[in-house]
Amino acid sequence: MINTKIIINVLGVLLMMLSGFMALSMVVSLVFDASDAMSMGTAGLVTFLTGFVLWLLTRNAEKHIAKREGFLIVALGWITISIFCTLPYLLSSTLPDITRAMFESVSGLTTTGATVIENVEVLPKGILFWRSLTQWLGGMGIIVLTVAIFPLLGIGGVELFVAESPGPTSDKIHPKIKETAKRLWLIYLGLTTTLIFILSMLGMTFFDALNHGLTTMATGGFSTRNASIAYFNSPAIEYTISLFMLCAGINYTIIYFGLTGHFKKVWRSDEFKTYFSLVIVFIVFVTTVVYFNTGNPMEQSFRESTFQIISLMTTTGYVTADYTSWSTPITLF
Repeated sequence: MINTKIIINVLGVLLMMLSGFMALSMVVSLVFDASDAMSMGTAGLVTFLTGFVLWLLTRNAEKHIAKREGFLIVALGWITISIFCTLPYLLSSTLPDITRAMFESVSGLTTTGATVIENVEVLPKGILFWRSLTQWLGGMGIIVLTVAIFPLLGIGGVELFVAESPGPTSDKIHPKIKETAKRLWLIYLGLTTTLIFILSMLGMTFFDALNHGLTTMATGGFSTRNASIAYFNSPAIEYTISLFMLCAGINYTIIYFGLTGHFKKVWRSDEFKTYFSLVIVFIVFVTTVVYFNTGNPMEQSFRESTFQIISLMTTTGYVTADYTSWSTPITLF
């Protein structure tokens, strides 16, 4: 028999956690312009109360999660979160119809980066931050974050962690799943914070740096500017984001081994060697073609080629140049 109560219980916990991130977006709105603070607060309250009721009704459920429950929680969790993530868009009238709001919500959480918003620069700051935050949460997985706090709730999360993400894996980091989840999230948070700081130092406003830090590490590509990274017209920013996009495309298990000094494990990874080799080969090839076809200086050809190649290979989706104008073969390539 499937333990329905534990599924509902975990969904309640997920919604209560999600409401906390909505509250954070409300704070950002209050700090920067406050025009959508009420909408964010209302969305957070509705989400929290729904989650609290679900948790309260099933608080006495058996805390063990088996494989069947794990897969169901992951599937239903992402569907439920996607639905509630539409509330800020709907309540603020940014996207007043459910279809467009759902599209933006799912695009953010899956880090796809496609959008139905034509002019992002007119959006309230709270909504812009919420878009970026949904990508950041989807980048590592809010369910993986939940696994890290499950011990506080007396819930075992091994099967849930295994079922959740094809990227970060549970093996060979730490024998305890909760510790693995914590360490992956700490790396993710650390890289994001570092990037935000660097971008701020390079001339971005703090708000722009905050949003681009979140969406770069999520490899999602939502931007606060219609022209994406090209808006800033800064080689230093382009090189920095290229580097962090490259890091974001690496399996976080490999990053963990590198940060802890286990370099032999890094170099033994066929996944890492293939990824890194392909990036180098593609950059050299495209830079050469762009240099001879466009007549741009070598540095500009290298920088624009590097940025676009890494952005495409990591599915981030940022742009700094119109690569479709380089040549038809390059566009197909």
